[in-house]
Amino acid sequence: MDHIASVMEIIRRGTQEILLEAELVGKLKLSKPLKIKAGFDPTAPDLHLGHTVLINKLRQFQDLGHQVIFLIGDFTGMIGDPTGKNVTRKPLTRDEVMANANTYTEQVFKILDPERTLIVFNSSWMEQLGTAGLITLASKHTVARMLERDDFSKRYAAGHPIAIHEFLYPLVQGYDSVALEADVEIGGTDQKFNLLVGRQLQAVYGQEPQVVITLPLLEGLDGVHKMSKSLNNYIGITAEPGDMYGKIMSISDVLMWRYYELLSSRSSADILKLQQQVAADTNPRDVKMELAQELVGRFHGKQAAIAAAEAFTAQFQQGAMPDNIPEIRLAGVGSSMPLANVLRDAGLTPSTSKAMQLIAQGAVRIDGTKVSDRKLMIDSGSEHVYQVGKRSFAKILLIKD
Repeated sequence: MDHIASVMEIIRRGTQEILLEAELVGKLKLSKPLKIKAGFDPTAPDLHLGHTVLINKLRQFQDLGHQVIFLIGDFTGMIGDPTGKNVTRKPLTRDEVMANANTYTEQVFKILDPERTLIVFNSSWMEQLGTAGLITLASKHTVARMLERDDFSKRYAAGHPIAIHEFLYPLVQGYDSVALEADVEIGGTDQKFNLLVGRQLQAVYGQEPQVVITLPLLEGLDGVHKMSKSLNNYIGITAEPGDMYGKIMSISDVLMWRYYELLSSRSSADILKLQQQVAADTNPRDVKMELAQELVGRFHGKQAAIAAAEAFTAQFQQGAMPDNIPEIRLAGVGSSMPLANVLRDAGLTPSTSKAMQLIAQGAVRIDGTKVSDRKLMIDSGSEHVYQVGKRSFAKILLIKD
């Protein structure tokens, strides 16, 4: 395999589309560092593992010797990307955008090499462009072309309003590529239209069009919707090591392979070998633990990853209790109170009937000892650690009436 072929094999991994692949091969044959652009609108303060799918690809390009441009869309963030929305998205204020942008610059170097990363803000050229320049930019695209975008066309057909400023978003994102003279732009599959606008505008402005690379959207913990803070199905890259480890371990065995493909630095051959081992006789849990330790180590260091793995094993495989258990004071009624009522009132179960069901199933422990008596009474004045299932703990003091 020649050098270009081996490079393309690395780049193809985990991608959805490369438009156009022949153009990318031609750029690589020039044997000079390419400008690889990716834009992030700071619409929330924290990055999560879904964002790192794209950032990992940027790191791959860095390792191949190319220049990465991490674009913070402080200008576009105030417009609000309408992608996937059936209503007009509320723009952010300048202060909100900049507060979020500051956290991005701190977090991104957990993956990218700071020596080979240029961080830019698109307000730096968009504010210079001015009103006249923005009108000129708007003349480079038609309403008909805008309505080819899936979310716009659906809203238009349904009679839902589309604000004029929303048309500006893909134009500004496309102009970013002109301002930066990008060779390659990377984005999620939901950004395909915007990325292609960049190609078109570069051609209009006399530049060689950028190659567009789209990456899949990573499903969140629910395994259905894309990872999102608003859906609370995300794993933040600044999450505590134990929390990150536990959340990774909570994903399904099927989703685990998606995470391996899009997040792990292990080779495709290594992942295939793991799949074969699981198909034979290896417990998927053990393979998932390898993934959890790798990802925690990436963001918190090797020792933190080892400690998180040991804590998880102790807590969930050996029955040990976590260090930080919430303490709850409950008012008892008389000299004692049914265990099911204690669990319900402490919020460990939604109802007494559910509590009694879990007790009967052996899913409840008191001070580490499994209990199965649904009629068990808890003495007022007592203090115990209660565990429901694998993850719910509380130290409960039942106060005497």
